Amino acid sequence: MNLLQRFREFIHQQNLFHPKDKLMLAVSGGVDSVVLCELCSQAGYDFTIAHCNFQLRGKESERDENFVKDIGNKYGVKVLIKRFDTDAYAEEKKIGIQEAARDLRYEWFKEIINEQLAIGNKQVDNSTHDSQLTTHILTAHHADDNIETVLMNFCRGTGLQGLEGIPAKANYIRRPLLCFRKEELIEFAKENKLDFAEDSSNRSSKYTRNFFRNEIIPLISKVYPQIKSNLEENIGRFKEINSLYKLSVGEIKKKLCTAKKDEVHIPVKQLMSYQNRALIFEIISDYGFAERQIDEVIKLAESDSGKFIQSPGNAFRIIKFRNWFIISKNISSITETIIIEEGIDEVKIQNSKFKIQNYILTSDFRLPASGLIACLDAKEITFPLILRKWKQGDYFYPLRMKKKKKLARFFIDQKLSKTEKEKIWVLEMNKKILWVVGLRIDDRFKITGNTKSILKISLETVYK
Repeated sequence: MNLLQRFREFIHQQNLFHPKDKLMLAVSGGVDSVVLCELCSQAGYDFTIAHCNFQLRGKESERDENFVKDIGNKYGVKVLIKRFDTDAYAEEKKIGIQEAARDLRYEWFKEIINEQLAIGNKQVDNSTHDSQLTTHILTAHHADDNIETVLMNFCRGTGLQGLEGIPAKANYIRRPLLCFRKEELIEFAKENKLDFAEDSSNRSSKYTRNFFRNEIIPLISKVYPQIKSNLEENIGRFKEINSLYKLSVGEIKKKLCTAKKDEVHIPVKQLMSYQNRALIFEIISDYGFAERQIDEVIKLAESDSGKFIQSPGNAFRIIKFRNWFIISKNISSITETIIIEEGIDEVKIQNSKFKIQNYILTSDFRLPASGLIACLDAKEITFPLILRKWKQGDYFYPLRMKKKKKLARFFIDQKLSKTEKEKIWVLEMNKKILWVVGLRIDDRFKITGNTKSILKISLETVYK
């Protein structure tokens, strides 16, 4: 089977794209991307070209840009050029040049795809009901790149995911050359008389990848001549092992993790009984927690109820509540206060809606059983009312009690978790709490035998 046939076969096996899809080829001008252009042309695919000029190599960068324009002319396809001030970006972000170039490159690719989405470039696969892009970005990563990546990941430290190497497809990116070794691409270029631009920086070992490519792998191959073939086979094995691992972890997570509205509850004792750091990471990483926080979770398991840790960026928290871990989104510390004037019959807060109604008390009236409805003696109410989040120091006289109680103590009696407490609102009048929303009204404003009219306030609708 020749290279073109294997190229088509790999695309079909990996389900990378359909023959009629639009392809945008990331072309540097090097042999890999030049071969990618030729293979796509010979296969009859509809493609355009995208070229990143990182402006790092002076005249050589300009040469590459012009060379890629010539490739576009050769195939009669459109060429998009993007110039980047890579040095300035790396300095601003405090990252290395290679990382900066990668970030800039993929950010531009994302912009290209978003533009396609904006003009409705989608199709629906009726067999799966999935919405799929019909434009894909193709990069020229090959088997040697994959080998280098896995070796680098192993040396810097990684899990099974990092040992799988470069994925053939990820979101809008497709990599149809991953099944080919570098020497095969060079041989194909010679056979088809393809010109390509040599990047002089590839000969330098100052960059990590080049160091592995130019020095580490050649040294290892002196002892293990089949290192590349062995690593390719290992990548295949790791992918299969990782598939089984994900399946097993998925089943355990189903048993341990219970979704309750916008929270996830996990029994501490059961999780810790596995004595498995990898399992902890697989659970917490879904919410942005880092691997280095595994020890914090283990320590939290022995902590008092109410203690918590936060994810980097503070988007999520893991709270210890009695015998449970509760993973929840962080709630803003900003307290929202809403003033309710007389005559207002509806108030919206966050994702809820309050309905306010006045009724004349009739002989057939029955107090509602729902905690989401408060019925108060209207003659005891004076407007305006204030709807706000509760705060430390708040107190009220719980229904059927003649002594005041601080809300903090009341919540303990109600066995509320930290996140449940943070969601509590109170309805206030003249610095007196009428209703701890959803839980209890104040005894001073209850309906009595002397009540003639009722103020009914209900938490009626929750918006999705």
